[in-house]
Amino acid sequence: IDVDIPRCHQYCWLLCGSAGHKTLKRLLKAWLLTNPQYVYWQGLDSLTAPFLYLNFCNEARAFACLSAFVPKFLHKFFLKDNSAVIKEYLAKFWQMTAFHEPELATHLHEINFVPELFAIPWFLTMFSHVFPLHKIVHLWDALLVEGPALPLFMGVGILRQLRDTLLSSGFNECILLFSDLPEIDIGECVKESIEMCRSSPRSVSYRRFTNEAEVKDPMDIVEIPMEVLFTEISPRINLSDFFSLICQDKCCVIDIRSNLLYEKSCIDGSINVPYSGVHLGQHELRALGLHPQRVIQEAIKQKKMVVVASAEDETAQLFSDYLVKCCVPRVCILHGGISALLTHVPSLFTVPPKRNGHK
Repeated sequence: IDVDIPRCHQYCWLLCGSAGHKTLKRLLKAWLLTNPQYVYWQGLDSLTAPFLYLNFCNEARAFACLSAFVPKFLHKFFLKDNSAVIKEYLAKFWQMTAFHEPELATHLHEINFVPELFAIPWFLTMFSHVFPLHKIVHLWDALLVEGPALPLFMGVGILRQLRDTLLSSGFNECILLFSDLPEIDIGECVKESIEMCRSSPRSVSYRRFTNEAEVKDPMDIVEIPMEVLFTEISPRINLSDFFSLICQDKCCVIDIRSNLLYEKSCIDGSINVPYSGVHLGQHELRALGLHPQRVIQEAIKQKKMVVVASAEDETAQLFSDYLVKCCVPRVCILHGGISALLTHVPSLFTVPPKRNGHK
């Protein structure tokens, strides 16, 4: 703490003097004393600074703000062993990047420029370690209105502003770029982040380590083992969100089961692209056939979600990865697959006319 405080937002006249240093130290110590389950991680000073800046003459209110903010946005981030929490957050951030910026996510994945190399300070401090106070105030206003999912999309918003540079850069250039982050238009970033957050089904950004009530309704469940999460590039959508999208005609459903299973019973309005016939090495939509190509391109044009439905998790994961590499945005996997949907919402199923089939 004593090392970090003299370096914390020292351009600010309120925080650069001895009074600011002493008050910030008191706030940090008070918070750690009242939260014995947590420890001091580098960056906690940056996280506390905006509340002190806004409530410099009211330490109690600054402390109350910090005490309310951490459980809502950084639940369990300051545990002594926070590795599982951080890993889950970065995995979901990467999924949201693939969801909204598939070409960029694919490029960064190919050059092995992973979120662990640049995004931990973003989320551990809710961006307060990387942006000046006047930008943080704007950004946090949006967080308080939109809720705890927004920071994931804020991260995507930053990458989107750097998109052209990143796409033309290799690993070393990316490292240099993030070591001295270019100027970010925070207003534009906030605007686009909110748009992405509001347009994304809630379940695709689901995290286990939050302070929210446990989900128990089978229609709302989307939780998977952590080791599975780390292998999936596309997020999962729960049955409830999927049903809502279907009713509003806001999704394109790709059923990757065999032609035989599809012709017995399928989701009304879905298209059949049997996984067994997909050449995963050909990252072009036309390789799927003329009809699937046209349907997917139309879905992209109309900004629909592209939902992969399968009988097996592994094939759904591999096919969704394939679509992301084809630069298809808004790709997600139906959690539980066809069998779960058939169990809970059988009314969505029909028998396709033989002559239309999957061709």
